[in-house]
Amino acid sequence: MDLTHYPYPSRRHVVLGRRGAVATSQPLAALAGMEMLLKGGSAVDAAIAMAACLTVVEPTSNGIGGDLFAQVWDGKLHGLNASGKSPLALTPERVPEGGMPERGWLPVTVPGAVSGWRALHERWGRLPFAEVLAPAIRYAEEGFPVGPETARAWQRAEGVYLPLKGPEFRPFQEVFFPGGRAPRAGEVWHSPLHARTLREIAESYGESLYRGPLAEAIAGFSEATGGLLTREDLAAHSPEWVEPLAYTYRGLTVHELPPNGQGLAALLALALLEGFDLRPEDPLSYHLQIEAMRLALADAFRHVADPRFLELPPQALLAADYVAERRKLIGERALPQVLPGLRPEGTVYLAAADGEVMVSLIQSNYQGFGSGILIPGTGIALQNRGLGFSLEAGHPNRVGPGKRPYHTIIPGFLTREGRPLGPFGVMGGFMQPQGHVQVVLALAQGLNPQAALDRPRWQVVPGRGGDEVLLEPGIPQATAHFLKDLGHRVRYEVEYGFFGRGQVILREKGALVAASDPRAEGLALGW
Repeated sequence: MDLTHYPYPSRRHVVLGRRGAVATSQPLAALAGMEMLLKGGSAVDAAIAMAACLTVVEPTSNGIGGDLFAQVWDGKLHGLNASGKSPLALTPERVPEGGMPERGWLPVTVPGAVSGWRALHERWGRLPFAEVLAPAIRYAEEGFPVGPETARAWQRAEGVYLPLKGPEFRPFQEVFFPGGRAPRAGEVWHSPLHARTLREIAESYGESLYRGPLAEAIAGFSEATGGLLTREDLAAHSPEWVEPLAYTYRGLTVHELPPNGQGLAALLALALLEGFDLRPEDPLSYHLQIEAMRLALADAFRHVADPRFLELPPQALLAADYVAERRKLIGERALPQVLPGLRPEGTVYLAAADGEVMVSLIQSNYQGFGSGILIPGTGIALQNRGLGFSLEAGHPNRVGPGKRPYHTIIPGFLTREGRPLGPFGVMGGFMQPQGHVQVVLALAQGLNPQAALDRPRWQVVPGRGGDEVLLEPGIPQATAHFLKDLGHRVRYEVEYGFFGRGQVILREKGALVAASDPRAEGLALGW
């Protein structure tokens, strides 16, 4: 790994530290994480502080009412699934003929992020929980200048959330669109309701959201405005510790969480690519990666579901015989369409490390702000994660009561020969496993973390008449023509938000090497 080599246009260099490092998509949140490390907190304290801050300073991508997944290394790798289940009253018959609506109560599932903060803090927290949440409370109470990328996302959301009609949407519109519009870049936005809610969460150690006053407020508003979420649904929630899945590609062992997340798709794509000689920037390499990813996602959409409803164990898809058979489908021409419809998403990813612990954490409200429902008198904007369910009869991920839906958010972790390298992730809906694969390939080819994040990306998405391949403008036109000649429907996309926003922290020769994606306004810090 050459820390001085940056082959792609970049505004950034790696950031180095010895005692600790943090990286996330918003500078104020990164500073909160570093504040915890400087106070003697653990990497988990830093990660929770950043996560809580992001619900305030980047509400366009996550919130208190979202879900969370994490991987933590403390000498051994631990996986945490803090995603919530659907209400017990949600049956297939409740979904209208036109499909699950994107906003409103129907796609709302139990918010799991706060339970994830508590579960992580109980095992690895060194500082008091209230102290860890203090920066987020401060930003909410005193206000902060809205960052440029967050402001762009907020402004785009005007056309989605302001037209929504009904009493269930008014509290959300009043809090996030004061004066009937989104705050502009540099304007100071504050939310006393977020501060009050986060303080209640800090004082109750998260209990209030599931079995206390906040739970009562959620259930009461649900009942008053036609929702299905009840006190019983909230009280029954608990996060689960899970065993990560792993696949070793060219000496790098990639760890992903098992279903109901889609990390399996990244591992399967890497397994398929193991049979090919991929050369950096070779047009044929792009074709092979795209085809492997399409096959992997097709399998993920067919099989990933709440683990209680799986038809086969995830390891079956990584079995050598199965991978070899699937690899035979990759030929000299693009395969027919293999992906179902995809939706644009909003998510935040963060990484933190100290001398002993390393954390890979991701949380999301799903589609940007989520459902458009905010509980009156609180800062709790609820997710619309129920959109991840299938409506197909007999599908393991079919919508139903008390189920965890297919989840897009996936935190990654890398090891080599049993030694920890560190956390990595790329947020962005169904771009996430595609981003994981592209970053891992770049690291395996010797790029440093910042260069690996800088490298122009592609994404497979559906389009009329077949799947499309979106390319960032940095990918040469000759490559685009080559892919088109092989049957791919290729289009350049100038909106870099389509290609995800990543963070990486790796341990290299005694140093922590941190990097933050130039597609966001984020920040990596080392100490």
